[in-house]
Amino acid sequence: MEEISVLMKVLSFSLLLSSSSSSSDTHSLQYLYTARIKFTAVGLLDGEQFVYYDSNIRKMIPRTEWIKKISADDPDYWNRETEKQLRKQHTFIFYLESVMKSFNQTEDPPTASVFLKHSPSPEVVCHATGFFPKAVNISWRRDREDVNEDVELRETLPNQDGSFQKRSILKVPAEELQKHNYTCVIQHSSLEEELVLPVNITNPDKSKYAGSDAGSGGGVMAIIVGVVLSLVVLVAVVAGIMVWKKKNSGERRKEADVKFSENRYREVSISGDTTRMEGIL
Repeated sequence: MEEISVLMKVLSFSLLLSSSSSSSDTHSLQYLYTARIKFTAVGLLDGEQFVYYDSNIRKMIPRTEWIKKISADDPDYWNRETEKQLRKQHTFIFYLESVMKSFNQTEDPPTASVFLKHSPSPEVVCHATGFFPKAVNISWRRDREDVNEDVELRETLPNQDGSFQKRSILKVPAEELQKHNYTCVIQHSSLEEELVLPVNITNPDKSKYAGSDAGSGGGVMAIIVGVVLSLVVLVAVVAGIMVWKKKNSGERRKEADVKFSENRYREVSISGDTTRMEGIL
């Protein structure tokens, strides 16, 4: 979970604008954007939140009394702000997915299982999780024949580690399970061949597949963490160069001052052992 926290901070886009008034007061205006797992936009003035938007409410919300007064002079203001955030939402998600596809060179196989549910009516659930990329196909077979009736295919959902999960539910009477051989079939780009899980009433452990040894989402997180570390190293290098340049510039100025002072004066010999300093004009 620490990797996710770091990832969210890195993927958060912050625009900082500082301005000085005639009285030398400094104010900060920040907009924080995140695009995982949902898109959010938060506006901060001097650290105080004054507007908020996310992809669930799909509306720009004022959070302070003074910002609410804008609508009195401009009734369409909040509609325009909402449209702006909708455009940014699509843009951020598009670029984020593009970056993830560019850096991600691995695929994670699913961890899958088949289990029975008896309430309110008998049904068999085939659940796959931890796979990446998102596209997956889950189907059912009875005695090696495809089953298309009484099947409920749920939506593919994201996991917190960047991988995905999906389930398919087959409604079938218990006596049918005893008469026929039912199997859940999973097809994913990470698998060399389709994954076939039998519906086993007597031994549920035979209806499980553990996926890769690395665990769900391991390859995805390894690459994401690598990107994060690369960014940290890049920032450190840039900061080091700036410090070195500043230090080197200071040393050159100091050296120049010393040389200037040395040239200002010369030693003049008087009567052998007595000396005096004469300034050079």
